[in-house]
Amino acid sequence: MPSVPPPKRHPYNQWSPDARALDLVGDKWTLLIIRDLAAGPRRFVELQRVLPGISTEQLRSRLNRMVADGLLTRQRYREVPPRVDYELTERAREVLPVVGALATWGYAWTWGPPRPGEAIDIGAILRSTSGIALDGKAPDGTVELTVATRGRPERHYAMHIDRGRMTISEQPAPAAHARVSGDEHAWVEAFSPGGSRGGLTFEGDERLAGAVLDACSSTAAEAAAGPDAVAV
Repeated sequence: MPSVPPPKRHPYNQWSPDARALDLVGDKWTLLIIRDLAAGPRRFVELQRVLPGISTEQLRSRLNRMVADGLLTRQRYREVPPRVDYELTERAREVLPVVGALATWGYAWTWGPPRPGEAIDIGAILRSTSGIALDGKAPDGTVELTVATRGRPERHYAMHIDRGRMTISEQPAPAAHARVSGDEHAWVEAFSPGGSRGGLTFEGDERLAGAVLDACSSTAAEAAAGPDAVAV
């Protein structure tokens, strides 16, 4: 059994496994930090970029607490300027399927087009699916997804399916079995309720690419939820 993290300042004070779990990951931002480290270690400034709603002090405090709780490791490098990387521990990686299940529930019950003021980060949608179990019929392989945003460099995401489990790395995949690309508007349309993938460009194994996109979109979530699910 892994070591027990130190008590929280405001615990649920209930001898129950779900309450103990929420003691660690129930705070605001914790699950999103876990999500955004799913593709590998990040520096503090990179986490600030992908979490636009968090203040510098909030992020610093949350990262320190997550290190103390055994959810993250902190690696310091002797560089100028100083470099510090944060990475998920095995304890935190085992939470990724929970993040994926929460995203699936969100698709079924809370999803809609972008609201005014909401930051759009296609990578956040993709990272939220890391670790989820796919339909047993999904083929193994790698799909490279490319998002083009005006005025910024293209972002590349490699989605890997291995024995029904999907993981992500944020880098090009030269040996990918399939590729899907489009501008940010096309990706928003593809992931919106009732949206279309017509603005995306497909290359290679379309069945594999479709399996990945289904796992990252409301199509798969609604199918898994059943006919009685209603998005709001």
